[in-house]
Amino acid sequence: MPAVPPAVAASPVRGRSLVVGIVLLGLAAAATGIAYQRLQTRRCLAFYGPEVARLVVAAPRVELLVVAPGSAAGRLVAVDARDVSAARGLVHLRRGLVEDANFDWRPAAGGRLPEAAWDAALVFTDPAGATATLVVDLDDGGSLAVVGRPGRVGLGRIARGLRKWVGGL
Repeated sequence: MPAVPPAVAASPVRGRSLVVGIVLLGLAAAATGIAYQRLQTRRCLAFYGPEVARLVVAAPRVELLVVAPGSAAGRLVAVDARDVSAARGLVHLRRGLVEDANFDWRPAAGGRLPEAAWDAALVFTDPAGATATLVVDLDDGGSLAVVGRPGRVGLGRIARGLRKWVGGL
């Protein structure tokens, strides 16, 4: 008959060390995730500003406006408006609008676009009434600007998908 080894008592030090190690590993993974996310969105955050970026990601009401030049210089008017808050693909569009890799960050040539260049606007509204409006030029390379903030950015990789999403609504 083989000898049975004596029961090995569980060491409380080993158990504590294991728990501490798992917690530290979790904290390291969380810090890495936060740093990665920050690197992926830093240019968009600077371009939009924190409040607009928050609305783009989380505002419960989203409208798509088809825009045209207004009677006053520098003004756009909505020709058509649709509530797209529950539209298919909106979750992906929101995410795409805040990822740096989706845009062309080279300085825009020619400065400000004329009113006739803008095709659509996305209006993000939260329950408190805060709004953010992004205007979009869907032609050729395309551009995006935030109403009330300086500058514009090229659509880059997001252009084709945005054109398809807007056209499919």
